[in-house]
Amino acid sequence: MRQTLPEILSDRVARGDIKPDALQAALAGALEPLRAWLEEHGPRKSGLKALFSRAPKPPKGVYLWGGVGRGKSMMMDLFFNATDLGAKRRVHFHAFMQEAHKAMHIARQKNIEDALEPFAAALVADIRLLAFDEMQITDIADAMVVGRLFEKLLAGGVVIVVTSNRAPEELYKNGLNRALFLPFIAMLRERFEVMELDSPHDYRQNRLAGAQVYFHPAGATRGEIAAIWADLTRGAEVGPLVLAVNGRQLELSRFANGAARASFWELCGRPLGPGDYLALAQAVRVLVLEDIPQLSASNYNEAKRFVTLVDALYEGKVRLIASAADEPERLYLEGTGSFEFARTASRLREMQGAEWGADRQD
Repeated sequence: MRQTLPEILSDRVARGDIKPDALQAALAGALEPLRAWLEEHGPRKSGLKALFSRAPKPPKGVYLWGGVGRGKSMMMDLFFNATDLGAKRRVHFHAFMQEAHKAMHIARQKNIEDALEPFAAALVADIRLLAFDEMQITDIADAMVVGRLFEKLLAGGVVIVVTSNRAPEELYKNGLNRALFLPFIAMLRERFEVMELDSPHDYRQNRLAGAQVYFHPAGATRGEIAAIWADLTRGAEVGPLVLAVNGRQLELSRFANGAARASFWELCGRPLGPGDYLALAQAVRVLVLEDIPQLSASNYNEAKRFVTLVDALYEGKVRLIASAADEPERLYLEGTGSFEFARTASRLREMQGAEWGADRQD
């Protein structure tokens, strides 16, 4: 007999994989009926059965929201992995919206009147369960597309499960032409079970509290960084994070559970600016930054970008896990900009504090 979600969660607690949490246990119980329904009714019928039977009306989707680090992604993954259904997909919201925009661009080139229709129709044909992680509407293009896309998917019988740091009413707050977005918020309230995971514990922060977060020399500490990354992601699906910045795209290849991982050269070796780093600081709670080199006049432009990146992370209360060539005070010893780097070194020291980022408001 298959285990229920509460039983699976209980087993993970017993093994020590996760800590007991009453709110997560209650959420597992609330999600179990949806899991059971999908396993019974989710698979498509074929042949004569498909011709002479009506598809059952799917239940409401789930919109799961709460503060960062409360276990939303972990609980969604628990539900997703426990649902024995082939026609399902789990994807980060930013990556999914980039897919949608790309598909619409192709459709427009073919002069298709409703450019969103082919993308939505392909999803309806292939899946019954769509799980979105980290819904965050910050871009007017996404705001205009997401409502129509959800309508098409729901009309096609797709069950949607979403996680977000924000309540529905807080999505796209103060955004451009937000009045056009309000019907989508009303649809979320009407056609989704809106559940808040209001645990008092920030598990990501707790895992880092008191732990070493700055490592040197970089090459000798890859194992420590890999262990922290594994602990932060805890089995969550790792995929790209794509951010829209002033009409461009900033992409990081590794993102999961609110944490991003990148090399120094991925973020500072490219011609990025303050807008890129501010967008990154808003989108992630933890950044694992690897292989910060010795800085000097020979890599002055990269050093300047690094200073800007640290400033953005500092102001955004982002938890920084870093591997570097040397201690912060010894990273930039000579050359233009070395004197000013003292402020950056001081911030890097402060950001190593056990409670750094605990007061961030999302």
